[in-house]
Amino acid sequence: MYQKACIIDKEAMKTISPNDKKRIIRVLEIWKQTGKTKTELEVESRKQEIPYQYKIFGITMPREILYEKINQRVEKMVKLGLQEEVENLLNKYKEFPTAMQSLGYKETRAYLKGELTQEEWIETIKRETRRYAKRQLTWFRRNKEIIWLDGLKTKQENINLIMEEIGE
Repeated sequence: MYQKACIIDKEAMKTISPNDKKRIIRVLEIWKQTGKTKTELEVESRKQEIPYQYKIFGITMPREILYEKINQRVEKMVKLGLQEEVENLLNKYKEFPTAMQSLGYKETRAYLKGELTQEEWIETIKRETRRYAKRQLTWFRRNKEIIWLDGLKTKQENINLIMEEIGE
């Protein structure tokens, strides 16, 4: 599949590992469904002007507070039945769907298989979620158009800032 994808879309495949089955399949699916390469579609979409005005807002807060909120959220997910949810999904599906590779699910599967203790399971979800949040912030901060809202301010203060920014 990798070789076929390289023939179809050499440019896209420069950044895709031969081991990345999901992305390789996606390149092939795009070609089959549209008759165009992933690269061609991306170039076309960048040429199109956006037909409306928009502003992008993001919420930020000090990292230590964000991480504590993440830790609390993981604890809540566990208390609300994350283990049971994953057990039900594993019983329902013979294969492990892509959605089950997401944060929390894959760690829970490892816990259910006996690969992690309960403490390791919970701590791994917390750690991986914190790492994901850090990567997201790094990615979003590259976008200079984002207007950052302070997550520690009140909702009303942030609403006022938004209204000011959009000219209301």
